[in-house]
Amino acid sequence: MPEPPLETGGVMGFATTELESLEQRPPVAEPGPAGTEPAGRPRSLWSDAWRDLRRNPVFIVSALIIVFLVVISLWPSVIASGNPLKCDLAKAQQGAGPGHPFGYDGQGCDVYTRTVYGARTSVTVGFCATLGVALLGSVLGALAGFFGGLWDSFLSRIADVFFAIPVVLGGLVLLSVVTSNSVWPVIGFIVLLGWPQISRIARGAVITAKQNDYVQAARALGASNTRILLRHIAPNAVAPVIVVATIALGTYIALEATLSYLGVGLKPPSVSWGIDISAASPYIRNAPHALLWPSGALAVTVLAFIMLGDAVRDALDPKLR
Repeated sequence: MPEPPLETGGVMGFATTELESLEQRPPVAEPGPAGTEPAGRPRSLWSDAWRDLRRNPVFIVSALIIVFLVVISLWPSVIASGNPLKCDLAKAQQGAGPGHPFGYDGQGCDVYTRTVYGARTSVTVGFCATLGVALLGSVLGALAGFFGGLWDSFLSRIADVFFAIPVVLGGLVLLSVVTSNSVWPVIGFIVLLGWPQISRIARGAVITAKQNDYVQAARALGASNTRILLRHIAPNAVAPVIVVATIALGTYIALEATLSYLGVGLKPPSVSWGIDISAASPYIRNAPHALLWPSGALAVTVLAFIMLGDAVRDALDPKLR
């Protein structure tokens, strides 16, 4: 005889129904302390880093300085209504006066206006050179670390060759034959000599990341090399590259000013802090203000990016928590 169907009514049926509904219901995260995320929701490295950065006064100060520099680079006329190329020799080497708080340089140009407009060149060179170095170095380093073998050896030896070239000497040799007054030859030179540093950082990060269990599991499931590199390795290896690139950005700005000071970077009539520093050096005794203001702006800019890089490094490095 067939067995009678089980009764689902009454208390047992109610309990069974509730059990099934509880199994299908997503778990509710218990609320954590005030101002924190729920305890059941895992936080990523990036969310933890952003939380630490918001509480870091060094990051806040440096970020505000950089935002200000970017704003005056895009719209310099907001705080400087003059023309940086308009000069009056009758006012050469004069000190500060009404409407000209930084005085005049040796050619009678307004130092304040040229200092403001010089930020555009420095920020453009810094950001574009850093972007090019990060992209080229990250791609080559990631490929070398992921595939290894002959490809790794070849790229490592090429990087060693570029590491052996002195930066300033290389700039004097390569940029001395360039006649263009634009920033692109300088950016191209920085990318040419700057990618090996990022490449080595990316190579080491990829070698470390590809040994993790989740990469081996993805490979065992049949994932392609492209998918493994882009979906599993790159997000976990990009943090060191971001840190090094942020710190290097300030170095590239200083390098552009150095090359312009030596006469092989940007050339007049371009407006650059390096050009102004070079032009004001012979008049340092009679008009020190013409040298101090662009030098101070350069120093503050480089320091802001280095401080920002240090703050990002502290936030992204789990060993420093």
